[in-house]
Amino acid sequence: MRLRRPIAALMAGACLFATPATAETLKEALTRAYYDNPTLAAARAQQRATDENVVIQRAQGLPSASASGTYSELIQQSTPSVVSPERIFSADVNLSVPLYQGGAVRNGVLAAENRVEAGRADLRGTESFVFTQVVASYMDVILNELLVALAANNVEVLSVNLEATSDRFEIGDLTRTDVAQSESRLALARGDLRSTQANLVAAREDYIAVVGVAPTDLQAPPPLPGLPTGPDMAVDIALENNPDLIAARERARAAGFDIEVAGSGRLPTISAFTSGGYQNFLSTLGVGANSGTDLTAGVQVSIPLFQGGRVAAQQRQATAQAQAALETAIAIERSVIAQVRAAYSSWRAANAIIDSSEAAVDAAALSLEGVRAENTVGNRTVLDILDAQRELLRAQVQLVTARRNAYVAGFSLLAAMGKAEARDLGLGDTGVLYDPVDNYERVEGIIWDWQRDPEPVVESSRTVDIAAPGGEIPDNTTIAEPSGD
Repeated sequence: MRLRRPIAALMAGACLFATPATAETLKEALTRAYYDNPTLAAARAQQRATDENVVIQRAQGLPSASASGTYSELIQQSTPSVVSPERIFSADVNLSVPLYQGGAVRNGVLAAENRVEAGRADLRGTESFVFTQVVASYMDVILNELLVALAANNVEVLSVNLEATSDRFEIGDLTRTDVAQSESRLALARGDLRSTQANLVAAREDYIAVVGVAPTDLQAPPPLPGLPTGPDMAVDIALENNPDLIAARERARAAGFDIEVAGSGRLPTISAFTSGGYQNFLSTLGVGANSGTDLTAGVQVSIPLFQGGRVAAQQRQATAQAQAALETAIAIERSVIAQVRAAYSSWRAANAIIDSSEAAVDAAALSLEGVRAENTVGNRTVLDILDAQRELLRAQVQLVTARRNAYVAGFSLLAAMGKAEARDLGLGDTGVLYDPVDNYERVEGIIWDWQRDPEPVVESSRTVDIAAPGGEIPDNTTIAEPSGD
């Protein structure tokens, strides 16, 4: 049975830009997710919230001004003989300028800036995570379409075999046992086809959830760029670029500044102040002036003498948290190293399985042809043909699965190395990439209390209107049995 499209043609690397207009490439899927994935959009919004912590910390060291007004009616007076007004209006304006706060503001700003850097690394990590999901779901759809095609091809082959076996039984060339064996294998093959179709539906649903659209004629993915030549090279790159590790290191630095912020509570604070007031008795004083103003300026020094051990406890707490952050960074470093080495091993193993599976498919195809030929002269039984067909199917399934696993493992390796982000994958060619620095630069200098952003709106699309995918495959998604050449 020779069908039209070989396995290798679908799973091997191909040029990403040489695909039909109706097809969808991996780059297009990644681009859709980059601009439309809700997990990534939420991470960007969270990073914008983190940016504001720098503004909040810096505001504590800037001047503050306030104004107040009071209107009072004197309804009853206990000493009526004393000349007093019946009503009073007063207004006050106060300005305070912090001069020294024990280093709390400076260290608080530095801690916030380090956490901004950590947040940017987290955003990179989320981007890599989403892209890894896209690649895995993309390859799962391709894999499961191939498995459905293989299962459907197996059903077709076994159906033809059953017809031939039944015909030979009718003329007395084969026994009823041979027919029963063929019927059994065909029934199992039909069950396998149903199972693979269900798996294809699940893979397509995962793709919709991550990418936001239904998969349509997914094309072969391009070769992965920048894969390392050895595990040591991969680890070296990861130690410099892995976003989770960078985030942990930045948080450890921020925790060090938190110690100084906590300790500043035992130091003096100095601030300059000025206030002005206006008072008007609204012509109810009777004698003398009915209004007046005053202006006051000065310097205030506050020296903590005893706070019940609160500041010391806060500093010890910050020290312990900084220690925890340092240990966490080491734990994440260990995890990254293990993850990179495991991903590299999986990638190499999958490539080795590809080589052995290709040889197994060729050998199994040749064996099946030989068994069929030998059966025609009576040297092989129907059961031998069925077993040979099953061995070929098993080798084909192992081959397409290994190709999927190799690609996903390779991409996971790049993600662990910190090399699976939009810029690394060339998505900048399709539009402007999101830069978290833009928002930071936009807000860092804002000191106006009435500035605000627009009301939040959902940016990502919903998938409720996308029709539920089925387990069928396009007519042209077929598998060729490799020749025994």
